[in-house]
Amino acid sequence: MDDRTPLSADELLDIVDEHDHVVGQARRSEAYARRLRHRCAFVLARDADGRIFVHRRTDRKLVFPSLYDIFVGGVVGAGESYDEAARREAEEELGVRGLPAPVPLFKFLYETPEHSWWSFLYEVRCPTAVAPQPEEVAWYAFLTEDELARRLPEWEWVPDGLEAYHRFTAWRASGQAG
Repeated sequence: MDDRTPLSADELLDIVDEHDHVVGQARRSEAYARRLRHRCAFVLARDADGRIFVHRRTDRKLVFPSLYDIFVGGVVGAGESYDEAARREAEEELGVRGLPAPVPLFKFLYETPEHSWWSFLYEVRCPTAVAPQPEEVAWYAFLTEDELARRLPEWEWVPDGLEAYHRFTAWRASGQAG
């Protein structure tokens, strides 16, 4: 594969309707090109001190290359559950094995003129040091919530992750969290 080729364009995804029911399947590249609604898992990863894993995506990512992200995660493969995808994606991107099952928090529909996907948000505590995949992560750090809040207006963030983070903070402030 050419090292400039976007990653995972051929991955098979379940295509879902506005109620998150499977209505078909398509390759990831086709789902993005035709704005077919699919599923994604977002995992807010924290270290032992509660700091949040923040990273900049590589320039080879199919969607939102080179932007900063507050979540690890990605598309849910065909026939895969949100829970399975959350753990798989978190372990892959963080470069760890044996991660505890990410805790499901809530689901929302992310829609823009270009994109449409059901997004299930999770949270996980990383019990060990991380070794992020260089194919996925160009830079990373664990930031306190105050440090992250200072960076939100300064850095260019993936739009779905930024929306997910705003929904997470609103959800937590509403008292629905643990």
